[in-house]
Amino acid sequence: MHLNPYGEYAVLLAGSLADDWPADRAGIVARTREHGMTLVFAEAADDHARTREVVDAWLAVVDEPDPGRRAALLNDQMAAAAAYPRLTDHDDEGWHLHYRDADASLPHVLRAVISVGTALHLTTRGMDRLARCAAGADPGDPCRNVVVDVTRNGRQRYCSVRCANRAAVRRHRARAAGRVT
Repeated sequence: MHLNPYGEYAVLLAGSLADDWPADRAGIVARTREHGMTLVFAEAADDHARTREVVDAWLAVVDEPDPGRRAALLNDQMAAAAAYPRLTDHDDEGWHLHYRDADASLPHVLRAVISVGTALHLTTRGMDRLARCAAGADPGDPCRNVVVDVTRNGRQRYCSVRCANRAAVRRHRARAAGRVT
């Protein structure tokens, strides 16, 4: 039973695309498969560029610190992907809901899936559960990866263990440098 078919995986897909942009349309499709999407999309010459626009618009949501403004940006994205919800039983997965037209283009489908998934993620987990890696706040660390916080306690601030460890080492060294004996 799919209670939330556009939740966590859609936001993780968006973060994956944002952090490691595929070189071509085939790479985008491969990434959608890695994240559980099974639909076949009709191909258009501008799919790669239009999907990049979708991801860039989503990054504006990630980077918006104000919850009201974040919601407004996300509402605009969902409106741009407007399609009525529909029941579907493709690929013998069992009946579930899709929030998009069956014959929509790759960029349009991803806009719908990512925007609805992000809205579900933020409303069920918290409006602050989507951000850039906290390591990027340090002038010496250029990390700008997206953090999709899916932790139980809601305190994930780093995109990876590597970034968290590097930040901890920097804090330790700063404290040690302050302790002159």
